[in-house]
Amino acid sequence: MFTHAICRKPGLNFSHGLTTVQGVKPEYALMMTQHDAYVDALKKLGLQVEVLEPLGEFPDAYFVEDAAIVTAELAIVTRPGAKARRGEAPALEPVLAKYRPIAHIEAPGKLDGGDVLIIGHHALIGVSERSNPEGAEQLGELLEAKGYAWTAVPVAEGLHFKSSVNWVGGKYLLVTEDFAGMDELEGFRQIVVDPAETYSANVLWINGTLLIPKGYPLTRKKLEALGQPIVELDTSEARKMDGGLTCMSLRF
Repeated sequence: MFTHAICRKPGLNFSHGLTTVQGVKPEYALMMTQHDAYVDALKKLGLQVEVLEPLGEFPDAYFVEDAAIVTAELAIVTRPGAKARRGEAPALEPVLAKYRPIAHIEAPGKLDGGDVLIIGHHALIGVSERSNPEGAEQLGELLEAKGYAWTAVPVAEGLHFKSSVNWVGGKYLLVTEDFAGMDELEGFRQIVVDPAETYSANVLWINGTLLIPKGYPLTRKKLEALGQPIVELDTSEARKMDGGLTCMSLRF
């Protein structure tokens, strides 16, 4: 069960962050409205939420999940794969130190928290454009020392592993077609997202409730079969910046 979360407000320059999405720029006022609703949803699910101020020189810093991995035993400060984001992780360290002992991913390792899905005491670690094998191995060794098992998972599609694969409770994973049937995901029952709703794979399980992005009825119908409460949140502006529900908080 999660008891705490850390979030960071988007800055006025959040639209200057890294993105592969072309077209209409995100709107700051709408982003703030959606971010406030996200924080409020976490609070309503019983989490104590610490909301940090923006980091002016790092417009992506509100995607706070990429800068750290937090377990019951320790917080691992990452070394983000994008050089432009490397200052985000040390800025977060003093906050994490209030809650957990600190460990670090060191060069030549690269690791984004968006590539790490921890289910119980098993970590699935995506190896992607942002997280390299050295980073995955460093994290794996840190977790092994605390009694975790881990599996490296190749990420050929999507910015991060959790853009395409997320835990939805029990033995279930919500996955895109690209990850369906992968050997590395053996042992889990898979709910496969319709190709028309690929973005909706980025969902967030919080204490028995599923937070899902608004506007994906096919995915919602599949998840309703699990019998868990569902809360829909509008993430239209985060999506324009390659972000989603998991990106905007650290839960522990």
